[in-house]
Amino acid sequence: MGEARRVVVKVGSSSLTTAAGGLDADRVDALVDVLAKVRSGGEKEVVLVSSGAIAAGLAPLGLRRRPRDLARQQAAASVGQGLLVARYTASCARHGIRVGQVLLTSDDTSRRAHHRNASRTLDKLLAMGALPVVNENDTVATDEIRFGDNDRLAALVAHLVHADLLVLLSDVDGVYDGDPSKPGTSRIAEVRGPEDLAHVEIGSAGKAGVGTGGMVTKVEAARIAAAAGIPVVLTSAVHAADALAGRDTGTYFHPTGRRSADRLLWLQHASTPQGALTLDEGAVHAVVARRKSLLPAGIAAVEGDFTAGDPVELCDSEGRAVARGLVNFDAQEIPRLIGRSTRELARELGPAYEREVVHRDDLVVLHP
Repeated sequence: MGEARRVVVKVGSSSLTTAAGGLDADRVDALVDVLAKVRSGGEKEVVLVSSGAIAAGLAPLGLRRRPRDLARQQAAASVGQGLLVARYTASCARHGIRVGQVLLTSDDTSRRAHHRNASRTLDKLLAMGALPVVNENDTVATDEIRFGDNDRLAALVAHLVHADLLVLLSDVDGVYDGDPSKPGTSRIAEVRGPEDLAHVEIGSAGKAGVGTGGMVTKVEAARIAAAAGIPVVLTSAVHAADALAGRDTGTYFHPTGRRSADRLLWLQHASTPQGALTLDEGAVHAVVARRKSLLPAGIAAVEGDFTAGDPVELCDSEGRAVARGLVNFDAQEIPRLIGRSTRELARELGPAYEREVVHRDDLVVLHP
């Protein structure tokens, strides 16, 4: 961990704000002091994924608690995001560090061009010595294009920037084998695979009540990153310095897989399917076992209202989603393509129809 050159650090709302809403300047400064020290030698790069925008906007709007409806969440985020970045900017200025704000939605990162732009922006900010502060774009995100929690966003950003380490900071100093507030429980120091947590009941709610995540989302984010070849440390914000220095703290998740194509990880974990295509048995085998593109001849049915470029699920005859991909045609175009060869479609409808419905480069298998 101490040798990691590029690190993504995620901090939750409960570590930055009070339960009543509003930023805690001392907590922000303490975190920035740790990050500044990590960067000071010039050998490490840090990307910060920070929650807190909605929580920061509660008090200024006279809201006592986090609203449940999307419209008021977006209003709070609109007010709070400016306050959050202003606080980070002022705090980082004490160390001569510039802050770059990066707001993302899942739609920005599952589409090829948007994904490439996000990657380039983050790389350039790091190259120019800035500290990227990443958050979900709550102000414009809809229920259909939300990451849902910044823990998962952090795991995906870690993969996007090819990080060597992901540090998830919470109000709990690791994963425990029971309720950490009760005697007799102990911290799980290392997780080498899912079997290490198979008999552990993971709590779902944070203490402060201002965020959306909990230990469940953090463990899931750690699994996503570990499966993509990125080690993860899950600990409390007060132990951030220890985690970044490689000292024994929190729970360490060993990498369990290798890196895959960046965009496909986003497609699998951050996209919301806008429809579904039912495949015949031959097409299921071609897509899942042989990793081939989906052709019109292998489609048996279509449902949903989607446009070209949207994510759709590819299902077998029993309705089980076996893959997910970005479709090349609008939903209303598909019915006349079903069961027909691309050569036949090209003769009848033109050369634009002599192509895959879902190209293998835009496809991820869910159930091998």
